[in-house]
Amino acid sequence: MSVVHVREELVPLLTEVTARSTDFERQRHVSDDIISRFKQVGVYRALVPKIYGGDECSPAQFCELIEQIATADGSAGWVASFGMSPFYLGALPPDTLKELYRNGPDVVFAGGIYPTHKAQLADGGYRVSGRWCFASGSMGASVFGVGIQPEGENALPRMAVLPRESIHIDPVWDTVGLAGTGSHDLLVDDAYVPQEWTFIRGGALNLEGALYRYPVLSLATQVLSVVALGVARAALNEIYQIAHRQQSVTGAPRLADRPQAQMQIARCEAELRSARAWFYEAIDDVWQRLLIGNEPGQQQVNALRLSSTHITRVAADVARQALALNGMGGVTMTSPLQRYVRDTMVITQHAFMGDLSYLNAGTVFFGGKPLPGYL
Repeated sequence: MSVVHVREELVPLLTEVTARSTDFERQRHVSDDIISRFKQVGVYRALVPKIYGGDECSPAQFCELIEQIATADGSAGWVASFGMSPFYLGALPPDTLKELYRNGPDVVFAGGIYPTHKAQLADGGYRVSGRWCFASGSMGASVFGVGIQPEGENALPRMAVLPRESIHIDPVWDTVGLAGTGSHDLLVDDAYVPQEWTFIRGGALNLEGALYRYPVLSLATQVLSVVALGVARAALNEIYQIAHRQQSVTGAPRLADRPQAQMQIARCEAELRSARAWFYEAIDDVWQRLLIGNEPGQQQVNALRLSSTHITRVAADVARQALALNGMGGVTMTSPLQRYVRDTMVITQHAFMGDLSYLNAGTVFFGGKPLPGYL
């Protein structure tokens, strides 16, 4: 019943990811061999410029790829979403980008922006130390970014980019949902980072083309929120699998034969498909403007942000309703439905998709100015 056409070459990968979901949750990270498979199917080169060997696909194409992976497993989809790293690393100087992609476009990046730590100036670079939280995908990454505040009154916050050997990963990630994302803490102890391996956070990208004029913060939000769409679709797919075969212990009709279940599943489909349609419509609206050389306006960017928040709420509610439809069967730890509920709930807690999004969106609709960092 999926509304997304899955690329044929993805089917074996998605099948394996689904089969190993409980392993990812138990070990609290996605296994290295799956990260290698992500490389093979183009997750990490998807948004890399063609001049560096990448595919330079559209934002919608990348979001659909992440949605498909998330249908197999939410944590895997979340980790794969950081294939959007060119929108961070693209702010590095051109010569540094050439070095970054010297061995190919499949660079696996993880970052911890907060809390920002002070960095001392030293020999044309910075001495960096500190602990950073929520570095999703850290266990499979080869390149890391951490948030620093250089010395000086007028210095802007930066990201320092370091190789894996300069990073210690503290495996503290232990959560109710998205447990397999490996969103652990990063520790750095007095590492030297050259100036050219840092960039101003939120600074302009040193990349050419319509793709790299797409609103960065909006894309960073969308690649995460679309994970919820995939997980909610998986929840409905699970209901369809059991609807004709599961018998109630009370002797009630099969789920597919119950009028209440028929109405409830129809509402879930309507809500999820409608939210998904608006999400991709907002992306296409901005993308078409960029292709003809125009910049998106405030209302268009507002739609990107609000539709992202909206799909996380709808997806979480759909997953919850799917579990309720399954009754007691859905609350057993052997049922994937309970994991879908937990994963979608955690996604709604991310700062990019928090309740402040509604405040900011409403302010824009009334012609006001939203809080800094929203648009």
